[in-house]
Amino acid sequence: MASALQHTTVLLREAVDALLVDPDASYIDATFGRGGHSREILARLSPRGRLQAFDKDPEAIAEADTIRDARFAIRHQGFRHLADLPPASAAGVLMDLGVSSPQIDNPARGFSFRFEGPLDMRMDTTRGESVAEWLASAEVQQIAEVIRDYGEERFALPIAKAIVARRTERGPVSTTAELAELVAGAVKTREPGQNPATRTFQALRIFINAELEELQQALEASLDVLQAGGRLVVISFHSLEDRIVKQFIARHSREVFDRRAPFAEPKAMKLRALGRIKPSDAEVAANPRARSAIMRVAERTAA
Repeated sequence: MASALQHTTVLLREAVDALLVDPDASYIDATFGRGGHSREILARLSPRGRLQAFDKDPEAIAEADTIRDARFAIRHQGFRHLADLPPASAAGVLMDLGVSSPQIDNPARGFSFRFEGPLDMRMDTTRGESVAEWLASAEVQQIAEVIRDYGEERFALPIAKAIVARRTERGPVSTTAELAELVAGAVKTREPGQNPATRTFQALRIFINAELEELQQALEASLDVLQAGGRLVVISFHSLEDRIVKQFIARHSREVFDRRAPFAEPKAMKLRALGRIKPSDAEVAANPRARSAIMRVAERTAA
């Protein structure tokens, strides 16, 4: 059954404008979410066009099942499985890296400190370890490294110590409210308007879902899946993601010279960077969750 919680797709028209180079071709929505981009792509494809989508979230799969369109198919897999698709089989790959509003706003998913709920945070609730399960046994240094590296949190060590102290004294942290309260007690200062738990919740979500590792795998796979002239469109929502995307495009947008063979022909670049787009002021006013979004676009070369 489709979720009753609403989601507003960020950079909807801009992303699809950048992606579609041929309405008769095949495309990939690597992060279906609640299907905003997929529906817009399908609306613009010809009867010969095709769209393949991926998502790990069972609720996203349920939403995808409401699309009755023979041109559309979805896989209950993370987008690293782009590597399973045939080479040069797509004219465009879209990756929207944001957590969808229904995920954030559903207390049962445990993504948000704003709602009391189980401390889960798994994108795929059918497999893997929840945040609560990991925190029940992780050592102080492990927890601190995750919160520092994935949340860029300068109070990572005091937060980790508070989590383990609580576990020793009263048992493991099991709810979002318990974790948010612990973090608030350990964080001494915070930027105006930002909840003290923001960075910690982001870090634990990224870690438990291996989000950055999967992004790197999916980006590399996109080079094989894209046809010459095909578009790579990636929407990021925080600096760690955007840095990976920016560096990936930059690395593959230049010729590579082998210093050991100075007279050899350089390896040709695989991508051509086409630009960077941010949401308009009007979009941010209508949907504040769009404010941190950055979209980067690149084109696959013939190399």
